[in-house]
Amino acid sequence: MADDQRHARTFGVLFIITFLTSIPAYLIFESVLGDDPPGFIGGDGGMGWLYFAILLEFFLVLANVATAVALYPIARRQNEALAIGYVAARIIESVFIAVGIVFVLGLVTMRLEGLGTDDMATLLYELKDWTFLLGPGLIVPFGNGLILGYLMYRSGLVPRRMAWLGLIGGPIVFFSNVGIMFDWWDRSTVMILVLPEAIWELFVGFYCAIFGFRRDSPIVRPNWRGNAAT
Repeated sequence: MADDQRHARTFGVLFIITFLTSIPAYLIFESVLGDDPPGFIGGDGGMGWLYFAILLEFFLVLANVATAVALYPIARRQNEALAIGYVAARIIESVFIAVGIVFVLGLVTMRLEGLGTDDMATLLYELKDWTFLLGPGLIVPFGNGLILGYLMYRSGLVPRRMAWLGLIGGPIVFFSNVGIMFDWWDRSTVMILVLPEAIWELFVGFYCAIFGFRRDSPIVRPNWRGNAAT
């Protein structure tokens, strides 16, 4: 039981870290690069903040994968295939984020070395935007929304009523970002639609960090006997 609760609190703290790194990094990128990456290449200032945002996203990659690793030993008792799927989803998301970091570093190199053209700067910035859409935008709804939501609902590791936010919010975020991909609407018009998913993720992080897993969950020792429903 004590070991399971350590996993729970580690998982919760890591989940909170993903918020503390991803949101500031996104805001800094938008502030420094904005809609004018060629202006960044030819400008001055902003480099310290940009390096800070890159470092935040590096720690985001580590925290993303670590959340799944921390949860896996417990979640596999409920459904091993989905537990592996959650680890895989977090890894895929992190790969997209890491590729986005490389594109931003490309912009930094262009500025420091005086290389490239305005078109190249715009291309690198738009590629960074695509990595955000494909990773956090399309993978997270499956990983943190559907897979994590289902695992938490079936296992009762957290209050089941809150897991519905993930099960409902995940598909909403996915289809919202599909619409952005096909230019049906822009990101600003659908930002409110991410609220159920965001509330779900914040709840999971803080609940597990503060309270751990629910003691009456059938897959938390000493309740678990290897026959939890899948």
